[in-house]
Amino acid sequence: AYFLEESYIDMINEVATTWTAGVNFDPSTPEEHFVKMLGSKGVESAKQASAHEFKTNDVAYDNYYGYIPRTFDARKRWRHCKTIGEVRDQGNCGSCWAFGTSSAFADRLCVATDGDFNELLSPEEIAFCCHTCGFGCHGGYPIKAWKYFSTHGLVTGGNYKSGEGCEPYRVPPCQHHHQGNNSCSDKPMEKNHRCTRMCYGDQDLDYNDDHRFTRDYYYLTYGSIQKDVMNYGPIEASFDVYDDFP
Repeated sequence: AYFLEESYIDMINEVATTWTAGVNFDPSTPEEHFVKMLGSKGVESAKQASAHEFKTNDVAYDNYYGYIPRTFDARKRWRHCKTIGEVRDQGNCGSCWAFGTSSAFADRLCVATDGDFNELLSPEEIAFCCHTCGFGCHGGYPIKAWKYFSTHGLVTGGNYKSGEGCEPYRVPPCQHHHQGNNSCSDKPMEKNHRCTRMCYGDQDLDYNDDHRFTRDYYYLTYGSIQKDVMNYGPIEASFDVYDDFP
């Protein structure tokens, strides 16, 4: 892909102001591979959302009135929440939207329960069972996933072949960062993945009883994102990236 070439990376770093570009994938990785991994849709929908869909005020925000620290690490703030900071592997599947939402939900549930809930939630269920949320490995809409959590709930689910939770992820991991054995770009995109409405991981769990629900869901304004993270934990975010990203 052209954006992995050294000359292109040098050009970005000449104008970058808040970050430094580098090589995270084998330079020979085809551009099509990255396109398949970009599964978050509906970024523009936030611009069209009505005012009541945005959360701008919260009494808990008053704790940070006029003061936002230069740095904040949720892993250190809530050390008892083992899911915060865990990097999961979506495999050769454009299910980032399902991982982002289910992971933020799990993190926030741990924070809200002070660690009573402390496990992973299932991107498998949200990716392949919520047909109004998206298209499985071919992308989906994060805000619709959050709505699904509030009305339908989400079961627990660990990583591939972990046997943890009700519905562990069933798309196998692959090597994202270099070519060779088990390289993601050499594998076909996951197809015909079926929704399963039963616990096939920890079979002692009851599928219906294992669902966790959100109380509500909302968009955040630029002015409230930091305060919301510091009070309630990690968020899920999506953005469109253009060639001239500074």
